[in-house]
Amino acid sequence: MSRQAEETNQRTAVVVGGGLAGLTAALRLAEADHRVTLLEARPRLGGLAFSFRRGELTVDNGQHVFLRCCTAYRGLVERLGATEQVEIQPRLDVPVLAVRGDRHRLGRLRRAALPVPLHLAASLASYPHLAPLDRLRVVRGALALQRLDLADPALDQLSFGSWLRAHGQNERTIAALWDLVGVATLNARADEVSLALAAMVFKTGLLMDPGASDIGTAAVPLGVVHHDAALAQLERADVTVRLRTKAVEIKTVSATVGPPHAVRLENGELLSADVVVLAGAQESAAALLPPEAIDGQHRLAELGTAPILNVHVVYDRKVLRRPFFAALDSPVQWVFDRTPHSGLAGSTVARTHPGAQYLALSQSAVRDEIDLPVSELRARYLPELMRLLPAARGAEVLDFFVTRERTATFDPAPGTAALRPVAATRIPGLLLAGSWTATGWPATMESAVRSGHAAADAALRATGSRVPVDRGDGRWPR
Repeated sequence: MSRQAEETNQRTAVVVGGGLAGLTAALRLAEADHRVTLLEARPRLGGLAFSFRRGELTVDNGQHVFLRCCTAYRGLVERLGATEQVEIQPRLDVPVLAVRGDRHRLGRLRRAALPVPLHLAASLASYPHLAPLDRLRVVRGALALQRLDLADPALDQLSFGSWLRAHGQNERTIAALWDLVGVATLNARADEVSLALAAMVFKTGLLMDPGASDIGTAAVPLGVVHHDAALAQLERADVTVRLRTKAVEIKTVSATVGPPHAVRLENGELLSADVVVLAGAQESAAALLPPEAIDGQHRLAELGTAPILNVHVVYDRKVLRRPFFAALDSPVQWVFDRTPHSGLAGSTVARTHPGAQYLALSQSAVRDEIDLPVSELRARYLPELMRLLPAARGAEVLDFFVTRERTATFDPAPGTAALRPVAATRIPGLLLAGSWTATGWPATMESAVRSGHAAADAALRATGSRVPVDRGDGRWPR
């Protein structure tokens, strides 16, 4: 404990992990008058939603989007003073492209200014990737989803795919709609996903509020929001941030005087604390948990992981005229124009190729591809982009590279809910946070922020401190 904390009897906290869960927990505890130290093993904050430099380019490790219904993440962005650095569609509008032979067919999933479920009716009625009978199948499935009780634990034992087929869906409706959305949000295909998680995504995003599914993205590199803005706010809150600092052990001290916990760092240093929040990935948190700290601790390893692959291509000219699109009947899933965010326009490349464009492909549920050599991925995706985007056929590829997150999310398989721990452990003052904990959400930025709030609330509740009321509107709790 620092001298200042000793003199004022100020409670101390150590947050292990500087991702969105750790940022949230650290800021919340600092606001509750804890003296907080945030430890991050990497040289930057942001967890798996970060940026890095590649020559003159600023590259996001992956295309991280959020929806208007992601109120906790939006609240964090507001708390970081970064509201102007993100943008949300006025209304959901997703271009969906399919190519058969030489015929390009573009459909759109978009909403109208009408109440649920009429807000998507016109879009579905004209969706060219489904036959009229299949569109009716989708309506039947959506109505059945609306009737599900998300609090029913039995939903987690079923696969989304089996439920869809039992409710009139066929392979085309699953591919052209349910998986189009579900793979991107759940990082698994319908047959591999818990019905509970899938129902939560579709009910919350599409079937409760007409604007819930409007898509939000960062208007700047992710590092500007999740590192630069976050670091500034942490410093303003008097949080001590220690990057490139790894915690290797958590000890619970039996002494009756002084903080009950000690965090041992890789260099042998010990940090004492009244509160410790383990806010890292599931593997790192499991490695630091003392024995028997949570129910079912021996089963944490059963909560598997799922990868995400991102393919990055820089062309010498503009080949895509819209900010993004989703592809059907193609190994390509989602394609985003990253040119405005990357600094490409002001680079040396742009001086010789003024119209150069940088595209990023976001590929989820790709266990069979995540370890393929770059040469094989290049041979797989460049011809497919030429098939989807005719302008790419005559374009020169100036750069091609991939980023891989082999453990990007937890595996959302049936039975997952029983493996996700709550924030509080059996050890007073030791909390868990991370998108993999029991938030009810899939492994998203929203889930990470919600888990940070849950850990902070549990820490405050345990000491009888005032727990701010969550008003449910996305604003930071006060």
